Parts: sequence; structure tokens; C-alpha cells
Amino acid sequence: MPLTTTEVASSQRERENMTSTINPIVNHTLRANGIRQHYLDSGSGPVVVLLHGFPETSFAWRFQIPVLANKFRVIAPDLRGYGETDKPASGYDKRNMAQDLIALLDELGIDKIALIGHDRGARVATRFAKDHPQRLDRLVVMDNVPTRVVAQNMNAQTARAYWFFLFHLVPDLPEALINGKEAEWLHYFFADWCYNPHAIEGTDFDTYVKAYKCPGAVRGAMSDYRANAEDVKQDLVDADTKIACPTMAIWGEDFYTVGGMFDMRTVWEGMATHLRAEPIAQCGHLPQEEQPERVNTLLLDFLGTWKG
Repeated sequence: MPLTTTEVASSQRERENMTSTINPIVNHTLRANGIRQHYLDSGSGPVVVLLHGFPETSFAWRFQIPVLANKFRVIAPDLRGYGETDKPASGYDKRNMAQDLIALLDELGIDKIALIGHDRGARVATRFAKDHPQRLDRLVVMDNVPTRVVAQNMNAQTARAYWFFLFHLVPDLPEALINGKEAEWLHYFFADWCYNPHAIEGTDFDTYVKAYKCPGAVRGAMSDYRANAEDVKQDLVDADTKIACPTMAIWGEDFYTVGGMFDMRTVWEGMATHLRAEPIAQCGHLPQEEQPERVNTLLLDFLGTWKG
């Protein structure tokens, strides 16, 4: 049933409240692990790090940062190859991207964190959890099937659903075809991947288009995918090592390539020792943008005992 005008207005007010905060969101850059990294910083207290996915940037967390910053110091970097962070020719395997975060934290004098990753950011977060368990108190992974699990379940059906994985692996061709068509390219993903195909429109959509029109931005995102073979190789080495810290897996029930194709509870029970599983109804691939109120409630509850 369509929302009434009153319901739409009420929802809009709730989202506006989420983006208004007494804690300013400050843009910073610093050099760490050999690249210039851009990150958003807001609030004070125990540190919570947010890692975005594809096809997004740190802008994806605009509904979470103001809410979380009331209790925590929130840091949201642009991953290597994305947004305002450098887009070098190499270094996109998830072990090195996790090292990007370690270097960023070291520069900021931060030891232990709570880590939240969505999509590609969840792949970085998973590698971070396995490579640097001493730096992690708790982990949230959002709408992500681990790289190794996707590879091990690749068949004709999976390949059709994950066609973009394969397309992005082709050298140079995606960049050539997407150049000048960034808006059309992004609109396809946002409309297809969201339960409500109009979830990301207007100035929010324009912000993403602007980011991907920047020199090297599409190539950076493609490079993230082109590290797939190395990522799988890394993941196979410690496949039997479970993530030890408390872990919450969140996913949209209505995204066909994740909740629609995989038993996500079982998948993440195979990845983490202490798992909390939280599917979100009427939600696609971008829970933090599609259902921000529900996501924020889950995050605040899960992070509630994080004291730094």
C-alpha cells in the first residue's frame, strides 16, 4: 500500500532529524599506508569506524553519523579508490585495504575500535577482524556474502546475479563504457538494488554522480573488484578461523543476490563465533540508506556496551 502524504512527511522529518546534530561532521585528510586518505570525523568517546561499500562513498553514512556521534567518536573513511581518497594503480587486496585502516588509526593514535562495514567495506572489515583481532572489540557486517563464499558457490545462477563482479574484472572496458554515462550507470544499481527504486534520488543521487565523475573514480572502484582473485586466495588460507569478537550481520531481505540467494544466518555462523543475525524486511542492498531508522536502532543496541 502506498504511503500517505502524512506518512511521507513524517518519514522525511525523521530523516532530517538524523542529519541534524550538535556534533559537527569534519572532513580530514592524512597520509597513511602510502596514500592520502579522506575521512569524516564526528563526536567523542569510544571509536566506531564506518566502511562504505560500492557504489558509494563515506556519504552513505549520512543518516548514521549524527546519531552515533551522540555517544561515540565516529570515523568514516573513503576507501582506497573511492571518494576523496587516493586512487593508486595497486593495493586493493583486502589485506592491504585493512592495512589502510590500521595506518589511519595509528596516525590518529587510536587503538581498539568497533567496526561497521557494508558491502565492499564489509570485506575489508572481515579481513581486518581476522588479521588484527587485537584492534577490534565488535564487528557489524551489512548485506555482504563473504568473497570466498561467493567464489565457492559460483554457478550459472550466481553468475547471472553477480554479473557486475565479472564485468568489473575486465581490464579497461568498464571505464570506457561508463565514461560520460556515470548517472545512467549509478541509476541502474540504485534502482535495481533498492526495495524502493526511488530510495536514492535528487541531491543524494547527484552527490554520488559527482563523486564518480572525478578522475580515476570509476577505475578505483573497478580496481577494488579486480583484486578478487587475491582476496579469495587470502580468505582460503584462514577459512577455518572464525571471527572471535561479537559480530552482527544485517541484510536486506529483498536483495536477490544476498538474502534471496544465500542463507545469511548460516553463512555468517560459519564466519563468526558469536553471531547476532538481523534481516531487515522491505529492504534491498543498502540498509543504511533504505531503512536508516531500523539500522540505527540495531547499531545503538549492539554498540551499547562499547566503552572504549
